Amino acid sequence: MSRIPLDESPASRFAWERYKGFLRWSALAALATVLAALAIVWQSFGADWLHMYIAVALAAGFIVLLTGALMGLVFLSSGAGHDEAVQDWSEPND
Repeated sequence: MSRIPLDESPASRFAWERYKGFLRWSALAALATVLAALAIVWQSFGADWLHMYIAVALAAGFIVLLTGALMGLVFLSSGAGHDEAVQDWSEPND
């Protein structure tokens, strides 16, 4: 499989660096969300169920990380020029 010329452009490199930075911020947001969720569960239920805390931490962290990664991919695709490179099939070709 050959590489697309858009992958070698300076805009693509900039978009990838921005995506990596976005993932770092998403990881911090996930950590804050996990800590907040665990605090709420602790206040509501006490320290009785260890498995519940593990499930809450994994679920909250996974949801925030997945959301951040998918949203970042939308910005990556747009920033790297891939969205503009897609052919519009609704218009006839000449």
